[in-house]
Amino acid sequence: MELGIALDLSEPGVSTGTWDELARLAEERGLALVVLTASDGRESVPEGGGAAASGEPSGEGAAAEQPATAGLDPWTAATWLAGRTSSIGIGVPLPDLRAESSHDAVTPYPMVVAKAGESFDLLAPGRLLTDAAAWVHAPRGASAEELSVLAGQGRPVVVPVDSEQEVRRLADLVSGAPRVVRPQRSLAVRARRRPGIDYESVPESLAGLAVEPGDPGYRGVASNYLRAGSPGLVLRPGTPDEVADALGYARRHTHLPLGIRSAGHGVSGRSTNKGGLVVDLRRMNGIEVLDPARRLVRIGPGATWKQVSAALHPHGWAIGSGDYGGVGVGGLATAGGIGLLGRAHGLTIDHLRGVELVLADGSQVRASADEHPELFWAFRGAGANFGVGTAFEFEADRIGQVGHAELTFVTTDIEKSLADYGRIASEAPRDTTVFLVTGRPRQGQWTVQLFGVVDNPDPEVIVERLTPFAQIGLLAQQQVVVTPYMGVMGSAADVGPEGHQGFGQPVSRSAFLPRLTPEFARDAADLLRSGRVYFFELRAMGGAIADVPSGEMAFPHRASAFQVTAMGANDGSINQVWDPLRHHFDGLYLSFETDPRPERLHDAFPPAVLERLREIKRHYDPNNLFRDNFNIDPHPDARTAPSGAVKS
Repeated sequence: MELGIALDLSEPGVSTGTWDELARLAEERGLALVVLTASDGRESVPEGGGAAASGEPSGEGAAAEQPATAGLDPWTAATWLAGRTSSIGIGVPLPDLRAESSHDAVTPYPMVVAKAGESFDLLAPGRLLTDAAAWVHAPRGASAEELSVLAGQGRPVVVPVDSEQEVRRLADLVSGAPRVVRPQRSLAVRARRRPGIDYESVPESLAGLAVEPGDPGYRGVASNYLRAGSPGLVLRPGTPDEVADALGYARRHTHLPLGIRSAGHGVSGRSTNKGGLVVDLRRMNGIEVLDPARRLVRIGPGATWKQVSAALHPHGWAIGSGDYGGVGVGGLATAGGIGLLGRAHGLTIDHLRGVELVLADGSQVRASADEHPELFWAFRGAGANFGVGTAFEFEADRIGQVGHAELTFVTTDIEKSLADYGRIASEAPRDTTVFLVTGRPRQGQWTVQLFGVVDNPDPEVIVERLTPFAQIGLLAQQQVVVTPYMGVMGSAADVGPEGHQGFGQPVSRSAFLPRLTPEFARDAADLLRSGRVYFFELRAMGGAIADVPSGEMAFPHRASAFQVTAMGANDGSINQVWDPLRHHFDGLYLSFETDPRPERLHDAFPPAVLERLREIKRHYDPNNLFRDNFNIDPHPDARTAPSGAVKS
């Protein structure tokens, strides 16, 4: 039986000097909750959400009409109480605000209430309850028998009190009740649990670090780098066995979205969700050298490429990754890895020699050229569909000092700038990889940024390689340094316990461009003039990327000269300007694509590749557990999948 107290702030004789003392005593004696109310009806209106927010008159006259209370409305009193106590749940009953506000003088604005709750959570994580259905009211002076009956509803029972004696009486009833064996979260956290998730059955191996909505650490694991999320449960395994436990739990919750997260950068947004499960692998971030002679290293999925570059630097090694050190190993090493060393050293997956993974049925296997070779083929390009990578073995390259350039141009002729960039980037020696980023015009001008790496330590060679790019616009800013690859990746911000703070739901489109023709430059310029795209990037490919035969792994777009990314406000808006460009494209890069339309799967994988992937999927994940990604449905024509998993 869980008991709490209810304090009526409008009750005569109750003052700030007594109600907070009663609450502190309740916390000290082990009660679960203190509910703050004001019988004058003001308990549901947080500051800024009532008369002030609605524009209704206020002032001395309005205040004089309200009944006297302890001097604070319940919301303000709750804030005060949070500072005077440390753990007890605090209830402030609010009406159901899911309906639109009536904009009257009494109904709170939902947005204001939400922000007030968010601020309260920063002050006292996991302690606030606003849904009165989370507790049961008992009459003042209720007997032990009456309380026991009410507790049978499975919710805490709150009793109105106005004296220390009453609080002590209730505390004595709790202390005499049987104790719960399994550690329980606070009532406020349990009140935020999402329907359809069996929180009590989280495996013991994961329960200690699992994060629920309302937990103090929830804010740090809910969102990713760019995107806001609100998962119902985040599991944080640290070993392959714990990953298997997490997937077993996921198999019992296939009705919920399932996100697999390495370091949380994911532009596609599939590493978080709303109301579902997330398996967060950030604890699995080890980096070790396995064989110095072969430059073979073993890296966990949760490590970032900034960490990897720093760890390999003392050996004079590096592995080509993306263009930002905050990206996680697991995401890039399953999708591709088109980075600033791409033309000199190929894709990230080109350096993968083996992977340890946990399959959908929880079994652990190793895939390489000699072990589960079909799985290894599929994993390099479509890996998110086939398992959770728990360790990646890469062969690093010997890479010394490189030239790292960040150049900013201004241009009034974006069509010419794009055409010039396309020609120069394609004709550059393969030691030179330069990406272009631009966006909406401002006052008829575009700001164009180039980010590049010249894999050569000689400053004269670096300048020679970069000089042709100077013609794409009026050079406004430049920075070129000679640095180890660690310096290229090192600008990424470290992610601390506060985690990522992405917000909104960014919309992104991605494609491979066989070559940058004048016609594409013209059409891309029209796209940018539309103002519907705020971020537009061209990543130069070719060189070592094209050296690998297209059928060697599930990344068939080796012949493309560029990878194109565009980001806009919403699907409808960006589709209007992006879809007309599709005739220029041949293929799609998974990592930057958020288009939910099913035909995008056929853009990503040519028919023969897709059928081969489906066959492998039927073998390793016949029930399609790994579906909340760029999903390869093993049975696209069947209403239901077979019940038995088959693996070798």
